Amino acid sequence: MQKIAIAADHGGYDLKEELKNFTIDGLNIEWIDLGTRSTDSVDYPDYAHKVAQSIKNGDADIGILICRSGIGMSIAANRHPHIRAAVCSDTTMAKYTRIDNDANVLCLGASLNGIRTIEDIIEVFLKTEFAGKNAPESRHQRRVSKLSGGPS
Repeated sequence: MQKIAIAADHGGYDLKEELKNFTIDGLNIEWIDLGTRSTDSVDYPDYAHKVAQSIKNGDADIGILICRSGIGMSIAANRHPHIRAAVCSDTTMAKYTRIDNDANVLCLGASLNGIRTIEDIIEVFLKTEFAGKNAPESRHQRRVSKLSGGPS
């Protein structure tokens, strides 16, 4: 089972609620809803930090963060050294951020795409494996290690 921590600010609340019912053929998903609980104004960094902490604690394998553009959530999430958050507005971006960067948080802009495109992005993100997964000496793993302060 893949555990996915999902959170949004007020701008992404409606999309988050819709996505919690999203299923993907071939994947067994457990959605972990970390808020927000309404469209009342909140501070997006609070929710990015919750998802980052959930991944660090091992409560979630991967995260999805939603705000109007995805950018604020990405900036906040990437403050954590164990997080590689990427804003993706199409499936090509989702594919390559997983293959090349081993992104573990997908940031989505609720104002950027319709629901079907967003579902496609999520499916590609979740089904794509990191190119360095089975090749620890690969150029991809070397580069990802540098993102968290690993050897240069």
